[in-house]
Amino acid sequence: MRAADPGIVLGLHRSRHDRGPLKAALDLGISRLDTAFNYLGFTSHTTLAEQAGDLLRHFTISTKVGFFPDRPGGHHTLNPARLRAAVEQTVRDLRRPPDLVFLHNPERSTDGEPLADACAALDDAVRAGLARAWGVSTWDPRPLLPQLDTTTPRPAVLMIRSGLLVPGPVLDAAEQLVHRWKPADVWGMSPFNGSPHDPVWEAARPQVFLTNPPEGCTPLQAAFRAAYALPEVSTIAVGSDNETHLRELLGTLSWGVDYGVVDRYRRLLRARSPQ
Repeated sequence: MRAADPGIVLGLHRSRHDRGPLKAALDLGISRLDTAFNYLGFTSHTTLAEQAGDLLRHFTISTKVGFFPDRPGGHHTLNPARLRAAVEQTVRDLRRPPDLVFLHNPERSTDGEPLADACAALDDAVRAGLARAWGVSTWDPRPLLPQLDTTTPRPAVLMIRSGLLVPGPVLDAAEQLVHRWKPADVWGMSPFNGSPHDPVWEAARPQVFLTNPPEGCTPLQAAFRAAYALPEVSTIAVGSDNETHLRELLGTLSWGVDYGVVDRYRRLLRARSPQ
């Protein structure tokens, strides 16, 4: 099964949350924002509410909970009470319930709290009206697979890494997680592995992943479009305050992906991955 028509969420991980770029994104038709409890030094939600002001009602908002400012550099926990408190604070800081709240990188937790209990805490928060839906955002899904069982609530959305620089074993684990958890939707993130300025994008030829790439198609555009198939996702969160960059990425959404090339690439990754 191939992904539905692709979409974009504006990720705020490295954003200053200024009103100008938010207005520009909205004018381009990007009406979804993705942030987190710990972004912008744990001030993302309050800053977003203050900077966006009346614009915020035009966006749907996803956020994440799991990291807390208890220690220098932050602290991660799956403790259900802490997660519930973070969602409640999120509602206060945003001045509205988020449309979607993710469990943030649960594989990072070392506190021994069960994954199922953390998921249940977010499920309960949704039932209490603190968010419209909940999901799981994972950078490396491999540690999560052994923790899934019949008691683990099913997320509405699973957010996973996508793109040409995701290691083969992480891609395979993400697909296994999707197959076992069966979320209603799957999003991708970090299609350029955090750096669209990395020299790799000028050296590579990701245009081979497209069917009939248009004249002038840049490596970044091709890599972005291919990320929707590596693995298959319906939506990608991309962080940029640059209107031109966002416009260029939006222009790729109608381009076709050569799934034969994608399949050969995946087989090559598996052949080269250590057992």
